[in-house]
Amino acid sequence: MSESEFVSAPALILRSLAADPGRRAVTTADGERITAGEFAAAVYRLAHELIARGVARGATVTLLTGNTAEALAARYAAGLAGARVVNLYDGMSAPVLAEIVASVDTTLLLVDAERFADAGVLLPLIDVPTVLTLGPAPQGGGGIGEDVIAAAASRPAEEPDVRVDPEDDLGIRHTGGTTGIPKGILSLHGPYRAMFDVSIDDREADRRPRLLAATSLAHLAGVLTDLVLHRGGSVVIQRSFDPGEVLAAIERERITDLWLLPPLLHQLLDHPAVGRTDLSSLERIDYGGSPASPTRVREAIKVFGPVLISLYGMSEAQVIAMLAPEDFARFGDDGPLPVGRPFPFVEVVVRGADGTELPTGEQGEVYVRSEALMAGYWKQPELTAETLRGGWLHTGDIGYFDADGFLYLADRRKDLIIVVGGHVYPTEVEELLLTHPAIAQCAVFGVRDAQQTEHVHVAVVPAPGERPALDEVRAFVTANKGRIYAPAALHLVDAIPLTSVGKPDKKRLREALAG
Repeated sequence: MSESEFVSAPALILRSLAADPGRRAVTTADGERITAGEFAAAVYRLAHELIARGVARGATVTLLTGNTAEALAARYAAGLAGARVVNLYDGMSAPVLAEIVASVDTTLLLVDAERFADAGVLLPLIDVPTVLTLGPAPQGGGGIGEDVIAAAASRPAEEPDVRVDPEDDLGIRHTGGTTGIPKGILSLHGPYRAMFDVSIDDREADRRPRLLAATSLAHLAGVLTDLVLHRGGSVVIQRSFDPGEVLAAIERERITDLWLLPPLLHQLLDHPAVGRTDLSSLERIDYGGSPASPTRVREAIKVFGPVLISLYGMSEAQVIAMLAPEDFARFGDDGPLPVGRPFPFVEVVVRGADGTELPTGEQGEVYVRSEALMAGYWKQPELTAETLRGGWLHTGDIGYFDADGFLYLADRRKDLIIVVGGHVYPTEVEELLLTHPAIAQCAVFGVRDAQQTEHVHVAVVPAPGERPALDEVRAFVTANKGRIYAPAALHLVDAIPLTSVGKPDKKRLREALAG
């Protein structure tokens, strides 16, 4: 392949691994250490096996996987084969996952050891051409599919000769939606590959980071893993976030890099072992994805040192703005903190309701323009046209700039509730709850606690003669939508208050019931 031809991100990452085969690349949750050469060879063999089974450009490889080296290898292998990749997130119910499998035109479903139990529930609900396992199925777990890794053992350990163009589909990420199925955000190879050509931080040039992936590889931890492996670093994988295990791993593995949602950062701060853990190896803790308490962020800086970095982004736009460690001091010991300054390759403006750009200090909707924007929402052209207008992404976030060009977020125009594990749109839960025989009316809204962590609350007008309990409602929502949608609090009310235009007044509910 000539230098003038496009090289996709998966190919770039694998070439970096193959060029330095002796370095450690991946440490699994069970402590197995895999060198860059071993991992690259496994990915190349798997890619050839997928290609031999008909996986090609335009195909969809769907992953029912956890935080495993096999899941990471499968994503890269599918990318090398030219297929788009879809992750089925843990925490969503089987019926919702089944709808996603169907909507993305799944060609091949791959299942790893972490999700064999989920496969047993999901498989009867779907109809896909092929299902394969990433490793041997458990005893008595036959019927899931053939072990594709074992089948790939005789394939060549070299990059497959597959042309991938910048305009080809890279993957579809799912977030909350107002219908039965979450929105699918389509990304292309070109914009994702461009991230690897831009230095977002000059301090990254000579580092060999050791990243702890303690959150899902299907989300931002996977993106950071891609960048770290490309830059000569390594990743230590944990099955899920546990604050005690994270602290132990930081000390044991000399972790340099960590990504956390703010609620998880709070858990680390509150863990009794934090004061007796050697944290000296940490060089950067990236946080973002939901509102962060300025008080707790400043507390974290005192505990972990000047290593915190605020990242503002979204699935539709990748990264938007960053607040570097040296920037925090300029904002003092109290008051709000910005999410950062926009990256040089990202344009951000704040506009009023009439679309005009607002001056410094005035709040309005945040608009974003960059080459990293999504291609659109999968099979939703009207929603895509509404969100992407004139080359600008309408984020739905309300914010403002200060005189020094720092962006602050004040609120969210949409009712999106960001919880640990995913996004919850109230309409989805409301529509479900109205099918419950004990519920006559309801309104779902997010409530932030003192640490700015959001929780799902439900106000319910009971059906005559009924008095639903929180445990009952939680179980009902979990069974039908998944545990991330389950309410943390249930409020029984006589009536749902309405705004002047007749919509549920969730601001009044929030103030009256959770203020």
